Amino acid sequence: MARSDTLLLIPSRMASTRLAGKPLKDIAGLPMIVQVVRRAEEARIGRVVVATDTSEIADAVTAHGGKAIMTRDDHPSGSDRIYEALCKLDPSGQVRTIINVQGDLPTIAADDIRAVLGPLQDPAVDIGTLAAVIAKDEEHTNPSVVKMIGSPITTSHLRALYFTRATAPYGDGPRYHHIGLYAYRREALARFVTLPPSPLERRESLEQLRALEAGMRIDVTVVDSVPLGVDTPHDLEIAREMLAAKS
Repeated sequence: MARSDTLLLIPSRMASTRLAGKPLKDIAGLPMIVQVVRRAEEARIGRVVVATDTSEIADAVTAHGGKAIMTRDDHPSGSDRIYEALCKLDPSGQVRTIINVQGDLPTIAADDIRAVLGPLQDPAVDIGTLAAVIAKDEEHTNPSVVKMIGSPITTSHLRALYFTRATAPYGDGPRYHHIGLYAYRREALARFVTLPPSPLERRESLEQLRALEAGMRIDVTVVDSVPLGVDTPHDLEIAREMLAAKS
């Protein structure tokens, strides 16, 4: 059942250099951005809106029955873009929880989108996100795989202490692949977008470190697998095969 106080926002723009026109690439008969909208709608936890600065993206979404809102073209990050969209869509402040769904995750499971809300059941948590146990040996040392270092609360719930591209933590035990899906309390998002980029954020090129350095609390739900992020033509072909098999 969709909640009126929860808004799912999908920031999308034509910014990819490795896959030109990425949001509009066809996957199983729909533009990729529309496939992401479908996954978010399947979660059934709130209204779904694409936030974009590109009219072609907005037109594609609305042509397939989705909702889109135009935002400025000078935002430095998706977080800034969704905050502008939130303020336009809900100036009265009825929405209390905002989920930021990346626009290049056409195969993400609806259950995983729902799972990002779990940490916010604790009123001390500002931001919820996801991670999965690293299963492939090469991912432990791959700097493109962001690792979440956390303190266990339960077997599937951790408090994030740090995010890094390095191989960490040291020693025996699981390492966690961070999944860039976020659930913000409204106040947390409003605060986050006012903060300047932090020293560790600049060093690691990881925006979520800004929140940790400012003393904000991020908790993590552990899910079973990492969704495919479409960044290259090869990723696109895999996504097409995966969704064609489901249709």
